[in-house]
Amino acid sequence: MSFKPQTFHGEAAASEQESPTVRMLEREVADLLAVTDGVDAAGISVTEVEGGIVLSGRVTSVEEIARAEEIARAVPGVTAVTVDLRLPGDVSEDAVDR
Repeated sequence: MSFKPQTFHGEAAASEQESPTVRMLEREVADLLAVTDGVDAAGISVTEVEGGIVLSGRVTSVEEIARAEEIARAVPGVTAVTVDLRLPGDVSEDAVDR
């Protein structure tokens, strides 16, 4: 079996570096939250809005909120983090944009 060089209309294939897409940012933040000690990501939703990340849902402690925000901020391409995470019994309607 022989392999031909990869070409596109007779020109060598080029690889392009694209900026992180919405799904890539959301997935990267969600994946990091899922494997980070001190964060139960099961109750956290991650949404990208214009390069910023919105963390919403329910967590069990203030420390978990801080850790989730720290993780989201550490992802390259994230321009802002809005935290809308609730503690048990919290009925506040205002998100915190940081």
